[in-house]
Amino acid sequence: MLRLIACFLYMGGYLVYTIPRLSRLKRLPEDFKPDIKKQLIHSTPKKWAKTFMAMTGSQVEVEGLHNIPEGPVLFASNHEGNFDIPVLIGAIEKPFGFISKIEVKKVPFLSAWMEAIDCVFIDRKNRDKAAGSIMSGVELLKKGNSLVIFPEGTRSKGGPVGLFKAGGFRLAKDSGVPIVPISIQGTADVFEKNGRLVKPAKIKVIISPPVYSRQYKDKELISLAEEIRDTIIQSRKAKRIAS
Repeated sequence: MLRLIACFLYMGGYLVYTIPRLSRLKRLPEDFKPDIKKQLIHSTPKKWAKTFMAMTGSQVEVEGLHNIPEGPVLFASNHEGNFDIPVLIGAIEKPFGFISKIEVKKVPFLSAWMEAIDCVFIDRKNRDKAAGSIMSGVELLKKGNSLVIFPEGTRSKGGPVGLFKAGGFRLAKDSGVPIVPISIQGTADVFEKNGRLVKPAKIKVIISPPVYSRQYKDKELISLAEEIRDTIIQSRKAKRIAS
């Protein structure tokens, strides 16, 4: 219980504490180099993520960082639990945002940082607005920003990798960026499997080689989603991780 309280007090306190820094970064001149500005903004969430995971007492092992190509990419990851997000932020050097549900935009301070790292908020209850959000994501990718999607759409909580929804992969097809499959194992052991208490866990992140989606037609997006899912499952089997 004490670990849970400490983690969430840190999460909220750090977000509030760093808002002045975010304000300063937003006021950087327009001619400031975009890549450097992006790294400066991303450095604060990265520090938060690494400290946050250290407070859980967990060990995070990352394999395959060399598979991440230069330039913008669409990361596609399985979704075990709430701790997937800090794990990925801490593990990957390339700045990126997330595709997130619209409800998160209502959370003070957290939403400010999510907007700063170019997250895209999707209203799943409104198809027209959701389509518009996908187009916004495509434009972000074309401008050089990377994004993360969780194609399962919900947390598996440590169970088998669920079916992947095809819609998110339109981001890669329409922008022309490669898809980088990511397997996460162990984050559910931190929280979801513990009666919503925080406990140390061994977490494994496996980054597979990129998949290029330009050759896929719209009607083949389901096949693309299945291919990415299979890649993630096979990488887990190769490392003797249950799928």
